[in-house]
Amino acid sequence: MANFTKDEILAKAADLAKMIAETDEVDFFKRAEAQINENQKVREMIASMKSLQKQAVNFQNYGKEKAYQQTQSKLTALEEELDELPIVQEFKQSQVDVNDLLQMVASQVSNRVTDIIIETTEGDLLSGETGSKVRAGGNGCS
Repeated sequence: MANFTKDEILAKAADLAKMIAETDEVDFFKRAEAQINENQKVREMIASMKSLQKQAVNFQNYGKEKAYQQTQSKLTALEEELDELPIVQEFKQSQVDVNDLLQMVASQVSNRVTDIIIETTEGDLLSGETGSKVRAGGNGCS
């Protein structure tokens, strides 16, 4: 069995990252992000939100609770309005899709490493136990 170095594994990971970056999910994410950045209404709403966030921090720092609460209410309403825009919904969905793909790849790698460890130690895939556990488990093979 071949032994690989961390550098070799990281090089393969970089190749995998390049493949992921060239998927439909990532392509859609990039296009959705570009549309968000080019949309005047979205840019104005985000600028307003940043301004309201700064005001809220200032009101909170100076103990102006009523003004703080009013600013927070405006901020929440603006966030809800922004979230209702189809362009924003598409962008958020594209983030979820890319994240799901990354999680799927990470899970597949993790599960496969575990399976290989079990297989190479002559363990039991069904129980998920390595060979050392199976042999020590009192199965009459002492």
